[in-house]
Amino acid sequence: MLEGRLRIAVPNKGRLRGPALRLLEESGISPIYDPGSRSLVTPTSLEGAYIVYVRAEDIPGVVAAGAADLGITGHDLVAESGERVDELLDLGFGKARLVFAVPEESPIASISDVRPGLRVATKFVRLTEEFFRGLGVDVEVIKISGAAEVMPILGAADAIVDVSSTGTTLALHGLRPVHVILESSARLIGGPSRAAHRELADYVVESIRSVLLAKGRRLLLMNVPEASLGDVLSILPSMSGPMVARIRSESPMWEVMAAVPIEDVPSLVVELRRRGARDIVALGIERLMPRWR
Repeated sequence: MLEGRLRIAVPNKGRLRGPALRLLEESGISPIYDPGSRSLVTPTSLEGAYIVYVRAEDIPGVVAAGAADLGITGHDLVAESGERVDELLDLGFGKARLVFAVPEESPIASISDVRPGLRVATKFVRLTEEFFRGLGVDVEVIKISGAAEVMPILGAADAIVDVSSTGTTLALHGLRPVHVILESSARLIGGPSRAAHRELADYVVESIRSVLLAKGRRLLLMNVPEASLGDVLSILPSMSGPMVARIRSESPMWEVMAAVPIEDVPSLVVELRRRGARDIVALGIERLMPRWR
């Protein structure tokens, strides 16, 4: 059915599914749903591209095996899988930390306090074993498939390694984080099979990149008297350079336009006005494509 089609693996449930689908829609790759259908494969608004719904933890393996060409999943899951895939883009959502945590009453205050034989419950067996091996500490790793937070309460483990976004769940279960093992966020990954669909795969990657770039910038437009133009341009950050066009007015005037980092907008607007810019407008950007890669 999907032979010759570009296949994009997306989580079938969980915290990454919604943001992943929204990002694809913003990038012009909207799933086309058949009302009443519960299919795990759906065409998209981009001709030749299909979305396949897979468990987030299975996506690295699915992409590495060539069953999907691209995929969206967490960096933590990619690292845990050990699969050889390319992390093409950091998508900026699903941010979390893989942490080593202990009960509040534990004497362990830092990672250097861990002693051999400590029982650590986790779904992230590979990363946990690698981490403690690197420390030279032989701990007992207990593989679980459910909630790690309950294991110390049940007396089945002395500590856990698990993903934490805010720390709230850890606190609710009387746990405190001791050490961050890995910083994670959602990633767009690619595998060897995308070479067969290189043009379409590159289009998808660049479309998503353009949306991500736009989210972090605002388009500033302003009118600048000719006498102030040099001062304004000297502080105006831009990508390849601001666009400058002459305005038909009674006195010499220029229109200046530049895409600037969103965090710089408040202070930049104040300084631009001080240097003579007027009629300043900040606009959201839907896409930003500085160059084709």
